[in-house]
Amino acid sequence: LHHEAVAEMAAAGGEPSTQSGPDDLFNHFYTEVKQIEKRDSVLTSKQQIDRLLRPGSSYFNLNPFEVLQIDPEATDEELKKRFRALSILVHPDKNQDDPDRAQLAFEAVDKAYKNLLDPEQKKRAVDVIQAGREYVEHNMKEKKKQLKKDGKPQFLEEDDPEMFRQAVYKQTMKLFAELEIKRKEREAKDMHERKRAREEEIETAEKAKREREWQKNFEETRDGRVDSWRSFQAGKSKAKKEKKPRSFLKPPKVKMEQRE
Repeated sequence: LHHEAVAEMAAAGGEPSTQSGPDDLFNHFYTEVKQIEKRDSVLTSKQQIDRLLRPGSSYFNLNPFEVLQIDPEATDEELKKRFRALSILVHPDKNQDDPDRAQLAFEAVDKAYKNLLDPEQKKRAVDVIQAGREYVEHNMKEKKKQLKKDGKPQFLEEDDPEMFRQAVYKQTMKLFAELEIKRKEREAKDMHERKRAREEEIETAEKAKREREWQKNFEETRDGRVDSWRSFQAGKSKAKKEKKPRSFLKPPKVKMEQRE
């Protein structure tokens, strides 16, 4: 999954595309999110609902820290306060003019918060973010090595802190999306295996049932088969006794001629 595919995914309404395309849509979205984050610490309800339900949200919202707009280094108390503030903003009761979308946004916030309360899920999210950062840093080192080898200035756009953050954000989003796709593939495979095992179980049970029915029918009809066989044998014996012996006609003797 490339970041171009993720941009196509957003344009398509949330599902990744196999075709690559420009980064314009993603860059526009990223800039817009950062501009919103620089505003007041508490956004309006509509802004938060729009952010949480933007095109491609099914993949963007895989990062629980991004959903709650909180740093991975935040304390549990800070996490709790952030969840309270955000959940109140997007709660359906506070957004009765748009309750359906508010409910979806609230569910996204609630899910992200519960994931971060789970130590294992939180560690997984932190590891993905760290992997994204390490990937970008490694790429930067490799690029600078190549520039030095080519005798060119060793300056990259990622040297700018904001561009570096954007690169890490892109890579992190890609990793979350790739992990989710793999999870769905494993889930589909497991479901197929369970279905196949169930079908085999049903077939085995049906076969055993047919064998039991055949055995039962065989036992129930055995006496009748034995009686029929005995009657057949008795009839043969009687026929033999009543049968007359056959008489064979002897051919006349041939007299040999005597020669003088």
